[in-house]
Amino acid sequence: MRKRPFWRFAFISLFGLFAGLLAATSTALASSVERHHFDSPTLGAPYPYTVYLPDGYAENSDTVYPVVYLLHGSFGNERDWLAKGNLQQTADRLIRAGHIPPSVFIMPGSRSWWVDGHNQAARSAFFDDLMPHVEEHYRVGDERSMRGVGGLSAGGFGAVNFALERPDLFAAVAALSPASYVPVPPSNSSANRHPAFLDEQGEFDRQLWQQLNYTAHLEDYRIKVTPRPAAERSDVPHVPMYISAGRNDVYDAEFHARQLRQAMEKIQPTSVHMDLYPGGHTWKVWRASLPAALNFMFQHVDDPKRNEANE
Repeated sequence: MRKRPFWRFAFISLFGLFAGLLAATSTALASSVERHHFDSPTLGAPYPYTVYLPDGYAENSDTVYPVVYLLHGSFGNERDWLAKGNLQQTADRLIRAGHIPPSVFIMPGSRSWWVDGHNQAARSAFFDDLMPHVEEHYRVGDERSMRGVGGLSAGGFGAVNFALERPDLFAAVAALSPASYVPVPPSNSSANRHPAFLDEQGEFDRQLWQQLNYTAHLEDYRIKVTPRPAAERSDVPHVPMYISAGRNDVYDAEFHARQLRQAMEKIQPTSVHMDLYPGGHTWKVWRASLPAALNFMFQHVDDPKRNEANE
């Protein structure tokens, strides 16, 4: 029997050792994703959500993390950002590259358009039930500077409304192809048949839409974030906004996104950013714009470790 050269055994052993170390490192650095629900007093029903926890969350028991709430689209659910949006892979990549800090992402589920509509008090449940639950059960910041909110389509509609209504709660907002249509949704939009906006006769409630859309919040928001005479800054900072849309969107999201940008630039001209992508109202566009959206948001959402390093 011919003996193999010693160097071949050494190479094989070293290769096996390297592969084992690589596998162990990959396992140790892996983020985790969990699905949960809790009893919501506002809804009178379970409130579902998915949570992304960054590498080392379980081990770093003293670390407080920034938190970003990501809202799904019309007739979507709490699994969409993971199953279709590549949230976990994108967050892992951006964190490992140092573009964003290790953070917690909360992806709630809703049967409404993130409004207190005809079918569900989704807005109230978000603020009164979900946020307190998250801050009680996860090590996330409970200050404005450590919170962001984003969403796609109907979730973009919701994220914009949440930020404008409560600028005291969020440091940044991202709206991907926001379904923030003015004055009303286009005829092909699912908003026209969504239970959130259907009255007792099953008709689209145009008045409710206009009462809940971002245009109804603009003036109150402007007053809150605009410094008063003789003051250098307002009591509540403005919320920097990222907007994206596909150029071939069947709901004309580019046009409505431009309207949103123009309205916001009148209030905060240096704190609005908009990107346009080839494609339509699809996950291809939202996956493409997610890294830019997160990079933008974390220019304004605080990283506690970065702050400690600068002290």
